[in-house]
Amino acid sequence: MRYGTLGRSGLVVSRLALGTMTFGAETGEAEASVMLGAYLDAGGTVIETADVYAGGRSEEIVGRWLGRLDASSRGEVILAGKGRFPVGVTPRDAGLSRRHLRRALEATLRRLGVEHLDLYQVHSWDPLTPWEETLGFLEDAVRGGLVSYVGLSNFTGWQIAMAAAAARGRVPLVSMQPQYNLLAREVEWEILPACRASGLGVLPWSPLGGGWLTGKYRRDVAPTGATRLGEDPERGVEAYGLRGREERTWRVLAAVEGIAARRGVPWSQVALAWLDARDGVASTIIGARTPAQLAENLASADLRLTPEEITMLDAASDPEPSPWPYGAAGIEQRSRPLS
Repeated sequence: MRYGTLGRSGLVVSRLALGTMTFGAETGEAEASVMLGAYLDAGGTVIETADVYAGGRSEEIVGRWLGRLDASSRGEVILAGKGRFPVGVTPRDAGLSRRHLRRALEATLRRLGVEHLDLYQVHSWDPLTPWEETLGFLEDAVRGGLVSYVGLSNFTGWQIAMAAAAARGRVPLVSMQPQYNLLAREVEWEILPACRASGLGVLPWSPLGGGWLTGKYRRDVAPTGATRLGEDPERGVEAYGLRGREERTWRVLAAVEGIAARRGVPWSQVALAWLDARDGVASTIIGARTPAQLAENLASADLRLTPEEITMLDAASDPEPSPWPYGAAGIEQRSRPLS
């Protein structure tokens, strides 16, 4: 395992974080506990949770596992939580208001069995709550010793810039969680530049594109069996009909397959190694249903892609924006030669 600091902070994190979205939903407690232990044994430190994962059951599973650790092992864990969505409350009581975030944070701490979170992230933008109100709550949570660092999740570029400017000098805002993988690179246009300018470390979620980058799916063959899309082909942003109709998807998969075959490694390790090499990525959130999947993903820490392989994957996965503002003309307009 390798390590680095999270954004413009002194918090040292492992380059692979363990996401717990499957715990309590697709993964039972016994297997989840095995995975948590294996992750810690591999040198991992960041355990990423959210109150909305399995309606709070994921946090409860993590909390019971934490309670069984000795003090030394518990001291290695960096807990990252999130709040914003309705869990045990009506939708109108959700969002980033002081009222909801107070109740959400209290419930998260109770389910995890802890008095403090290392990183607390607002799970998405709330158009109904002024950011100043949200920021005031986060400031109080840090001052009150409930939270050490603050982060964002699923914010757009302008939202990141605004939030970071307002937070400066008030709370240690250090991270941002976006969807980022070889099939979802549009974040490179505005979101990643905003993170770099604001000193935020990037914590990508869905690094394997919901299973697409593991080699599970084939063109014109509807997914079946015990996979996410096999159980629900139209699930979320990785839906088979949505991604399967894009020619770029199959171009990316062919490039990943070729490199994986030459290296003799699983497709997932190639996709994770590419993401680890991206500028600004601090820790990639890997999720898994089973211990075997987790072990395969953890092994990506030992894989280094060559510049030629990275160039090949970059070319295959280029989202090909129009010339303006994110294409060649826009890039040229925003640059300035020195000679």
